[in-house]
Amino acid sequence: MGKLILLGMPIGNIQDISSSALTAMEKADLIAAEDTRKFFWMSKELNLSLKAKVISYHDSAEQDRLSELLAALRSNQNVLVLSDAGMPTISDPGFRIVAAAIEEGHQVSTIPGPSAVTSALAISGLPTNRFCFEGFLSRKSSERLHQLEKLENEERTMVFFEAPHRLHLTLKDMATVFGESRAGVICREITKTYEEVVRGSVADL
Repeated sequence: MGKLILLGMPIGNIQDISSSALTAMEKADLIAAEDTRKFFWMSKELNLSLKAKVISYHDSAEQDRLSELLAALRSNQNVLVLSDAGMPTISDPGFRIVAAAIEEGHQVSTIPGPSAVTSALAISGLPTNRFCFEGFLSRKSSERLHQLEKLENEERTMVFFEAPHRLHLTLKDMATVFGESRAGVICREITKTYEEVVRGSVADL
């Protein structure tokens, strides 16, 4: 039986990639990449020698690619799934093929890499002994407020992802639900040239 490998990718600086990740990419039979253009650019920058067939595996294509990936696994191929950054399945495609591969009895493995979640948590200065990851909130204000209200009494440090153009509105909703004085941190461009970390109350942020 083939092996499905979830490959953790650098969250910004491609030099953070591990030697085992490079080896896996060069040995893979099929690579499912969230953004093939970005993947081929990275491969060129890292001077990779690829033998694998490379296919796109973004959100809208995830279900359509399922049969192709399973067929490769049934043919004893090593299938590599990777996101633009971070770990597949964590706010990125991957869950469907993992569940289907497990159901068919294929081996599922991972090559870990940098994590935006734990990197942001580590440099935040907020408590790290207990935390929860909430990912992306709804784009609609009413639904976003409803999601936040369910977390109103959450005492653990919460980690969210948010798009830059929605950040201001999300922070306003957080101030409404959690209170303006709750401590928070905004991290962006982690490991990149213009990395920025801003700390303060939710109201200040």
